[in-house]
Amino acid sequence: MILVGLATAFAAAGQDAMRVTVPAGTRILIRMTDSVNSSQQKAGYRFTASLETNLQAENMVVAPRGTVIYGHLASASSAGKFAGSSDLTLELTDIMINGTAYPLMTSTYAIKGNGEGSNTAKKVIGGVGLGALIGGIAGGGKGAGIGALVGAAGGTAIAASKKGEQLSIPSESLLEFRLTQPVTLPVEN
Repeated sequence: MILVGLATAFAAAGQDAMRVTVPAGTRILIRMTDSVNSSQQKAGYRFTASLETNLQAENMVVAPRGTVIYGHLASASSAGKFAGSSDLTLELTDIMINGTAYPLMTSTYAIKGNGEGSNTAKKVIGGVGLGALIGGIAGGGKGAGIGALVGAAGGTAIAASKKGEQLSIPSESLLEFRLTQPVTLPVEN
């Protein structure tokens, strides 16, 4: 009988743990545990990180530095050979407190690479101009059309051999997010 009463008291104490609401706009600085790469991971990929600084609210530490944070790639694309640019957009999804994951709504962290699309056009147009110039000089003005075609093919081949910039966020990178919605969390024991 006494043991049952003690078990009930401990269960009630766990349910009455102090909770603190962390307001929207609160800054969350994380250190990436996993690395993320635009050529390897796709949208939806889950990554792990840890708090770099204490998460505080109402003059209390809600989660100390080192607390595990989870997030996912909201979008990820890899640059193609002829067009487009790489991009990575990350957002935080959960924070682990006392072994329980609590959902978070945060701003995104986005990076975008330089695409090859405009460079491809410049290389093809540059090849056309150079080919026309060489063909015009060599053929006394008659070979300009043939030179332009050869130059365009050469410019396209050079552009195709170079893939667009790929993006990577290595492990140990520091990233900053902000809560977009308030979250009520238990104070970690």
